[in-house]
Amino acid sequence: MPELPEVEVVRAGLAPAVVGARIEACTVLDARALTRHAGSPASFEQEVTGGSIDAAARRGKFLWFPLRGSDRAVVAHLGMSGQMLLREPGAPTERHERIRWDIVHPEHGELSVLFVDQRTFGSLAVDDLAPTPDGAAGGWGTETATVPTQVSHIARDPLDPAFDQGRFHADLARRTSAIKRILLDQAVVSGIGNIYADEALWAARIHPETSAASLSRVARQRLLDAVVAVMTKALAEGGTSFDAQYVNVNGQAGYFAHSLEAYGRTGSPCTRCGTPIVRVAFTNRSSHYCPRCQRRR
Repeated sequence: MPELPEVEVVRAGLAPAVVGARIEACTVLDARALTRHAGSPASFEQEVTGGSIDAAARRGKFLWFPLRGSDRAVVAHLGMSGQMLLREPGAPTERHERIRWDIVHPEHGELSVLFVDQRTFGSLAVDDLAPTPDGAAGGWGTETATVPTQVSHIARDPLDPAFDQGRFHADLARRTSAIKRILLDQAVVSGIGNIYADEALWAARIHPETSAASLSRVARQRLLDAVVAVMTKALAEGGTSFDAQYVNVNGQAGYFAHSLEAYGRTGSPCTRCGTPIVRVAFTNRSSHYCPRCQRRR
């Protein structure tokens, strides 16, 4: 599933093309791409068509596009394999294309925005905007203190200027679950998935099954710093792409996969100590770690 860096790469790529643009037409090719939308495909097309996009915003793994002059926004979640691609107007229909917007930007002219999703777990929806409880901007890419109701339960991510480090420390200190499980809980800290949890825990030298409450404040801060460092590097490298699914708006893959230290490196030597990286089952996923550098205490 695309994680924070991959979704932020998409947001940053879309922003120059869509902010300020008017949606001249919206075509729903597959209703399965509207599982989060409360109405029908026709109602989605009707509400989106003619709207102007005020921002391209993100919190965690969610994107949203506020519609000018209303308290509504188009919310996007990429699911397992969703993509948002920019194409020339009238471009041929892509394989697995589900929804298309034809837009006109005051500077860039006509473009098409395609929502493409092979596995159909992603979705678009029109949703109400609600005030943020902390009064800060809703997320990256917007200065407005509102967030879609579908996203309101999602915590801020560690790269968000309004991220509350004190709350993060408090949440970890009172939870006895495995630290990796907590990192994947989007209500505690958002944007972290399996890849970046493994990478941050490796960098912080923490075993993934360590109880969160057992970590000292110094260890918690070391972990938070590792999360920020790993995600910042992944952003700079365009995210992690193992196949053709995780791409930017132009269809180009990121190259952070070449910088991975733990995830997907089963049997390869740890770059710190030389011990082979191990892979163990973790819920319906896997954890990758160094048994020497990340001893369970």
